[in-house]
Amino acid sequence: MYMPRHFEETRPEVLHELVRSHPLGMLITQDADAILSANPVPFLLEHDDGGRAVLRAHVARANPVWQAARRDVDSLVVFQGPQAYVSPGWYASKAEHGKVVPTWNYVMVQARGRLQVHEDAPWLLSLVTRLTQRHEAALPRPWAVADAPADFIDGMLRAIVGIEIPLDALIGKWKVSQNRSTADREGVAAGLREQGAASDGASVNMSKLVQPGG
Repeated sequence: MYMPRHFEETRPEVLHELVRSHPLGMLITQDADAILSANPVPFLLEHDDGGRAVLRAHVARANPVWQAARRDVDSLVVFQGPQAYVSPGWYASKAEHGKVVPTWNYVMVQARGRLQVHEDAPWLLSLVTRLTQRHEAALPRPWAVADAPADFIDGMLRAIVGIEIPLDALIGKWKVSQNRSTADREGVAAGLREQGAASDGASVNMSKLVQPGG
């Protein structure tokens, strides 16, 4: 990934928070013939006993990725955060000299590591229980794995395979107008807020990141 220094984000706590708040990662693997495969997978970011960050998830047993993915090279998982088109009309500098062009702001984390596979039922049950607790926690009446019949859950576990990626690299790119002046950033933040209020609010989070001091 092209990484100008002013867009680079290296703080582990910031990278981890992006992954946890946007857990649907794009798992990119290659097979023995170097053919690439991309699968959207919701991941759980945890740490192993040694404190190393690790991504854990499951895929359908019918999905060939868990068998086809090479284990001797890194897999890549891409997590995409807020993103938005930036109009040059929002820059204060447009009125000053007009030397401005459109761009796109975005927040992204890329994780790399060797993929491992887990098929044992206890590992899978523990994982799906933690995943469920994580995503049901904010609901008024959280659903729990134990709410379903045990034989049904056993059947579901046989239909999935666990994957685990101990991370060798975790890099982040925060392209949020850091290369613009304070006045330009304020203009972009205001433009994004207005755009978000007029549509579905998708630009509001980006406006907070663009705002100087955000």
